[in-house]
Amino acid sequence: MNLTNLTFEYCKDLPKKERYNLIDQINRCSCSIPSNIAEGSGKRTKLQFGEYLSISISSSYELETQLYNLSTEKLRKPRTIRAYFERIRGNSENDFFFSN
Repeated sequence: MNLTNLTFEYCKDLPKKERYNLIDQINRCSCSIPSNIAEGSGKRTKLQFGEYLSISISSSYELETQLYNLSTEKLRKPRTIRAYFERIRGNSENDFFFSN
């Protein structure tokens, strides 16, 4: 299962009131990461590809921040968010995901 699918699954039972706020932003971040890698891989130079990788890394930080916002808004427990990150990192050998 890839990052985007994991993220959609993680967000599906969040409150409907967050549908057009945090949930959409989180889903857009998770789609942006692999999309920018794919788009960048079609560029002609390594410099251009590097720019898209940089955007992907920025999106991964944005995704992480939005997920932590779920905890500050008390929509998810911190241990649930940590478990999500562990699942992503566990799948990272097969998927595109940047981590520290």
